[in-house]
Amino acid sequence: MPEIPPSPPPVPIPESLRLQLEEFRRVLWRIKVQEAVIAGVIGLLVSFLLVYGLDRIWQTPALVRLLILIGGTSVFAIFAPFWIHRWVWRHRRENQLARLIAQRFPGLGDRLLGVVELQSQQESVTSLSPRLRAAAMEAVAAEAASRTLAEALPPARHKKWALAALTLFAGAAAILISAPRAGTNALRRWLMPLSDTPRYTFTMLDSPPTELAVPFGEAFDIELRLSPDSEKQPGTAAGRYGLQPPVNTDLHDGLYHFQFPGQQDPGTIVFHIGDAVHETRITPVQRPAAEKTTVHVMPPTYLGIPEKTVELDTGVLSVVEGSQVDIRIRTSRPLQTARFGPTVASRPPAPDKQEAVPAFVPIEGELTLQGQDARTPVIAVGSVPFDIPFSWKDDFGLANGSGFKLRIDPLKDAAPTAYLQGVERQKVMLPEETLDMEVLAEDDFGLKVAGIEWTGEFTRPTDEAPASGGMKLSDGGTEQRRFSGPVAFSPAAFGIGPQKLTLRAYSEDFLPGRPRAYSEPVTLYVLTRDEHAQMLKNQFDRSITELEDLARRERNQLEENERLQRLDGADLQKDENRNRLDAQQQAETENTRRMEELSQRMEQLMKDSTRNGQIDKNTLKKMAESLKSMQELSKQDMPKVDSKLGDSTEETNTPEKTKKDVEDAVKEQQKAVEKMQAAIEKANDANRRFEAGTFVSRLKKAASEEDGIATTLVRKHDVLLGLKASEIDPADQRLLNESVRQQSDTASDVRWIQEDLGHYYTRTEKETFKQILDEMRDSKIDIGLEEVRARLQTAKSFTATEGAKDWSTKLAEWAKKLEGDMNQPGGGGGGNGGGNSEDEDFEFMLRVMKMVQQEMDIRSQTRALEQFQRANQEPAPAKP
Repeated sequence: MPEIPPSPPPVPIPESLRLQLEEFRRVLWRIKVQEAVIAGVIGLLVSFLLVYGLDRIWQTPALVRLLILIGGTSVFAIFAPFWIHRWVWRHRRENQLARLIAQRFPGLGDRLLGVVELQSQQESVTSLSPRLRAAAMEAVAAEAASRTLAEALPPARHKKWALAALTLFAGAAAILISAPRAGTNALRRWLMPLSDTPRYTFTMLDSPPTELAVPFGEAFDIELRLSPDSEKQPGTAAGRYGLQPPVNTDLHDGLYHFQFPGQQDPGTIVFHIGDAVHETRITPVQRPAAEKTTVHVMPPTYLGIPEKTVELDTGVLSVVEGSQVDIRIRTSRPLQTARFGPTVASRPPAPDKQEAVPAFVPIEGELTLQGQDARTPVIAVGSVPFDIPFSWKDDFGLANGSGFKLRIDPLKDAAPTAYLQGVERQKVMLPEETLDMEVLAEDDFGLKVAGIEWTGEFTRPTDEAPASGGMKLSDGGTEQRRFSGPVAFSPAAFGIGPQKLTLRAYSEDFLPGRPRAYSEPVTLYVLTRDEHAQMLKNQFDRSITELEDLARRERNQLEENERLQRLDGADLQKDENRNRLDAQQQAETENTRRMEELSQRMEQLMKDSTRNGQIDKNTLKKMAESLKSMQELSKQDMPKVDSKLGDSTEETNTPEKTKKDVEDAVKEQQKAVEKMQAAIEKANDANRRFEAGTFVSRLKKAASEEDGIATTLVRKHDVLLGLKASEIDPADQRLLNESVRQQSDTASDVRWIQEDLGHYYTRTEKETFKQILDEMRDSKIDIGLEEVRARLQTAKSFTATEGAKDWSTKLAEWAKKLEGDMNQPGGGGGGNGGGNSEDEDFEFMLRVMKMVQQEMDIRSQTRALEQFQRANQEPAPAKP
């Protein structure tokens, strides 16, 4: 096996060439490392300055800032390693450097690459001479030494980049020095892009709102205030709601006041103030409104009315004075704050008002809030009406709408009222009669009691005490505001004799210290039977006068109808005569109506006369006969005349029919006139008897009055005897003055009695009446009564008493004598001197009527007494 020649030892490249390549590599690495570092610094500075610049224009989003930061740091993180790898890592060996040099010096580079390869060649000694290889290396080293390898370096950018970095750094430094807050803020936002660091602006706002609720559909204002730290204060600012036209405003006192139109849809307002851009989210919402208002009313304790809750629909509450109220309001949203007041008097008193009005003291305060409910404290209600304004804000800061307020109208606890209904204001009656009426009592806040009361007054001196009393009809109650009920009042049932009574209804309410309220008084004249008979006589006189007037009218009607009767049928159907017939019929209709009304009054007069009990039965009989004729006239005779006259004016009548109707009407009217005349004669006959009977009543009345004066004076003898007029007690003097007045009235009545007796005797020539008249004239009663009056005036009570007694006895004797003569057969007015079956029937009927009336009176009095007993009965005690 042939022997392999040994490999020659490696030949290193010449030292000069090695040193020259190392210097080339060192310079290359230094420049490219500097370029990598400078590029990283430039990336960071550019990203910082970019964030700063963008922040001056708009609110740079965090994502954009993050991308900018990543882009800036990527120069250090990506570009610098790449650059170092390219120029340092890939150019660390001689062959890599030779290739780089070959890019600038291709020949030299190839030879350098050959030298590097010869250095590491592993051929045998026989094929490659070591000396020859060394010579080649030396030749290349000599050539390289003759050249500057630095010229083969790639273009150097580090100086330009360094200058750019210095420029950028100077700009950043200038920013940090000239605007340190803006620069620091941008640096912070650059380094921490995901933080919530707000963008710094040279124009700074003081806590501008980011969200705002505004009234739905209403114009609204927004005020933006410049912060004290703001470096700039722009004179104008603009705000734009969505795509609507912008709203511009000027700076005043550090404020920008914007006025935006009403909005209904949510949106965003973008404000531009200098370099500041602010966005506010707008949400239009309805104002918080009152959905329900209730008032808890606590009435005054004296009323005894339970507390109640009232729901208000009108904004006005009326409560009684002295009440307490608390107001509860439910709103559409929960509230943040709520207040009421100050209260304001809504109706101040008129300046000319005389009554004292307490001063009004305004109140105000906070409302208690619980969710959507707001409640006032307890408010006392005085006598002055007042308004309570309310204001509130919800969680959005919206206030309530325009002026929500409530008015409190105090109601005075008005005095109760009482009325007597169904009765005339003045009434004449006998003691046993019963007056039926209705009592009505009302009060605005509950009746305590209701009833009637009466007080009497004698119209002539007497030793009796006048009537006085009352009857409770209802105990009322706090919830009873109205009482209405019938009441029967009979003077005899309560032991009340003839006198003047004042009857009133009364009512009381629960207000302490308030007196009773009374109705308008009803005056009752409770008469004696003599006075009652005289009153009936006067009524009978008026009725006879009206009957005579009615008969005269009917005769005039008859005369006109007789004139029409003389015309033939054809003439009667002429318009002229037809109008005359129409007028006649209307007049007849009116006469019939008046006759019917007169009959009704005569019927009542007949009943009252029967009730009197002292009117002669023959007088009553004549009255009854006259009444019967009047009733027949109003129901039968006169309506026939009216009907015939109406038939005569029919349009369909023939002349013959019209003529016959007129003739029939005249015949019926003649009968009616005759019956009227007969009724008048019967009434006059009854009136004469009535008049004769009234003389007895009038004499008895005068005797009673004289006896009353004497009795009164006897009762006062122990205090009046021996005293002068100036020494008499005022109360006793008043009694004497009343006696004087009564004596004067009695003397006047006696004079009229004498005059009426004279007239009556002239008409009737009854001897008894002449005898009484002569005796009265012979007794000189006129002078005697006047003397009694004079003694009373001079306080000569003893002699006045004696004189009054004497004249009382004398008047009673004349009345008795006249009454006895009238009770004899044929007395008093021309009776027939004996009885017959017709008289007996009438007397029986008269007794039945009196019995019925008495029965009715008893029942009415019993009803009145039972009502009085029930009203005054104490409630039974409760069982244990």
